[in-house]
Amino acid sequence: MKHQYHPLGFEGSRISQGFWRMNEWGFNAQERLAFIEQAMELGVTTFDHADIYGDYRCESLFGEALKIKPELRDGIQLISKCGIRLPSDQRPDVRRYRYDHSPEHIIRSVEQSLFNLNTDYIDLLLLHRPNPLMDPDDVAGAFEHLFTLGKVKHFGVSNFSPAQFDLLQSRLEVPLIVNQIELSVVAPKHIEDSSLNHLQQHAVTPMAWSPFGGGALFKEMGLSSHQEEVRGVLQKVASEQDASVDQIALAWLLQHPSKICPVLGSGKVERLSSAVDALNVSLSQDQWFDIWEAARGQPLP
Repeated sequence: MKHQYHPLGFEGSRISQGFWRMNEWGFNAQERLAFIEQAMELGVTTFDHADIYGDYRCESLFGEALKIKPELRDGIQLISKCGIRLPSDQRPDVRRYRYDHSPEHIIRSVEQSLFNLNTDYIDLLLLHRPNPLMDPDDVAGAFEHLFTLGKVKHFGVSNFSPAQFDLLQSRLEVPLIVNQIELSVVAPKHIEDSSLNHLQQHAVTPMAWSPFGGGALFKEMGLSSHQEEVRGVLQKVASEQDASVDQIALAWLLQHPSKICPVLGSGKVERLSSAVDALNVSLSQDQWFDIWEAARGQPLP
């Protein structure tokens, strides 16, 4: 049977907006609301969070904006992540940075995220990092509890290897629908290490965090020779396509048959608008392989 892909395994947008730096944007609540509404007008309705983002502050900043206009909730999809214990003034009980996949921590984190985001449910919950001490049966119990109460609609993971993904899935009644991984033209390892093949096999959506390599593609100075080479090829293809470098970098990801969903992190609406336009850029196979060869840093075998 042929699998039918959906943008995120549920009703979501192909491009997601992330908020890990929202506390650095300097927006007041009304400006945050305006940004959310402008994103929605562009067709970007999926918003990516984690409990620890912004020293545990970013979800609350988003929730403050949503509280001004709560009717927007029905038109958006909220993703959150949990499983990391981050030392912070906000969490004086946390002694050191570590991972925690205990049912108590997962459930407590979700309850806090629901409060912070000013919502009754999370559309998609991800475990933020794989944990050597994870008991998959414990995680399954926490997920079942949250799903039964209607507090989380869907589940996934972030930064999991295929084996780690399969271990957790083997204990779950509900499917994991997403693995959020680092993926860009300057971090292409998952193109070759079978991760994307594994996700395709199971009809799981890869979400790409840091799709611009942490902004490396836009630096004027300080690039490595490899990054310079990659940007040079992107500029060449951009000229051929009458597009921008950032659009070509996204188009390269979007063209992969695993249906990669990039997560952007900029607080600039024009950057988000440019990303949406990348959905209409179609690279030739020659162009795609030109970029891949540059991304690999060596000729194809």
